[in-house]
Amino acid sequence: MNQAMPVGAPILWLMVFVGYILGSIPFGYLLVRVRSGRDVRSVGSGNIGATNVARAAGWSTGVATLILDLAKGSFAVWLAGHFFDGNIRFMMLAGLAAILGHVFPVWLKFSGGKGVATALGVFLMISWTAVAAAVAVFAIVFLFWRYISLASVSAAAALPLLVYLLYAPGHAPPTAVTAGALFTSVLIIVKHRKNIERLMAGTEPRFELGRKEP
Repeated sequence: MNQAMPVGAPILWLMVFVGYILGSIPFGYLLVRVRSGRDVRSVGSGNIGATNVARAAGWSTGVATLILDLAKGSFAVWLAGHFFDGNIRFMMLAGLAAILGHVFPVWLKFSGGKGVATALGVFLMISWTAVAAAVAVFAIVFLFWRYISLASVSAAAALPLLVYLLYAPGHAPPTAVTAGALFTSVLIIVKHRKNIERLMAGTEPRFELGRKEP
């Protein structure tokens, strides 16, 4: 194994780079530009994620953004799994690179989204059962309180525990997966700090389907 690592290391770092580049594609920004010619960063929260895209250009564009942001996370993990024979550590590393690419995209001066959809795509490939449970947490919180941000933070906070319990029931997941879930959870919560402040102040807007910013 020690003799093989020098050969595989360049490919590994290439996979990390590819994961970052995939993650950094600002689909929300591009879709709003194509559809309306507007800069989504000048609308609502200024975020390039699906929720703000829906506010800027309608729910169909928001859904398209959600799907594409999810897909780029899944594709980065799939590529790493394909080239490294399903090595979960390398898959997790490529997935984290994609999430960081979305949050800190080189194309937008490292100011991107909050990583929720891309993380969903990443962990869908790592542990789909944990993702299904996290989506259930998101749905329950959203249905009760109608805040996308609160639902996202709640799902992110639950993710590490859900991954630990559901990745391989009865067995602890690999350290790389546990660490990756914890890192992702903290990153998403930190990126929602302004939303959390508005929630505490009672000024966070509720999401309304079909609502479009003027």
